Amino acid sequence: MSNEIKLGLCNPPEPIYLYVKNGESSGESFLWYHFNIDQDKTIPVQQRGLTGYLSELRVTAKEFKGKDNIKLDIVFASDEVYIIRTGIETNFSKTFLLAASLVQNFTKPLTIAVTSGEENTVFCRLYDAATKVRIRREWNPNADWASLITEIQSRLTETSAPLSLTPEQPPHPQDMRVKQIRTLLNYPLDLVREYLQFQDVDRPSLLPANKVDSLVKTMCLAWAADKFENPNDAESSYPKQVIDAIASGAEELATIRSWMQQLTTAKAGAA
Repeated sequence: MSNEIKLGLCNPPEPIYLYVKNGESSGESFLWYHFNIDQDKTIPVQQRGLTGYLSELRVTAKEFKGKDNIKLDIVFASDEVYIIRTGIETNFSKTFLLAASLVQNFTKPLTIAVTSGEENTVFCRLYDAATKVRIRREWNPNADWASLITEIQSRLTETSAPLSLTPEQPPHPQDMRVKQIRTLLNYPLDLVREYLQFQDVDRPSLLPANKVDSLVKTMCLAWAADKFENPNDAESSYPKQVIDAIASGAEELATIRSWMQQLTTAKAGAA
């Protein structure tokens, strides 16, 4: 990927959303598409594949007809940032998760592609972009999808760019702690910076330990805010399932992943 900045007129640097559907628009068939909100217009995408780097995997809730729909956002860094948004229970999501669970190194480019199935279904195919070899895992309708999401998110966190430090200066444990948890929760970096500025510091390692704990709690509760009908339930869930487990000797990041998995599975089951 080129880091050269092109000067001149351009479109705003917003992500490009791709939506998955086996459909037809103006006599043109497609398997994924853009959507122009201003014009309320579907724009078919003829290319069946996208090559880039898988950078994030997010589970989001989007309201539709008064109910929350759980979506899987697959974020690809390519010539632009693309977000492939599809239902968490779709065949596309499931075939993607099965294939992506086999990838151990996300610093290498991948090609994600759409392919049609029977009865208007759409499946995902994943390829090693360098070798053009398909990454294939046997279909398993009973796979633990929440666990696969958590595992892939964990690998993405482990292979994400390290803090910008000199080789002689290893990351401070508190800085790395906040970075890993923030990435896992997909918590906005700007909000972390605002918190640090309010405390008159520029990195977590300059905070007292209790302030870092408070920051971690804030990030976790922000992620859990839409997982409960009553916001107070998040306040009670966090100390019981996270703080108590860590106090008993459990590893913090793994405990938070497990907590997220339980809440995501519970919310998906209630939808």
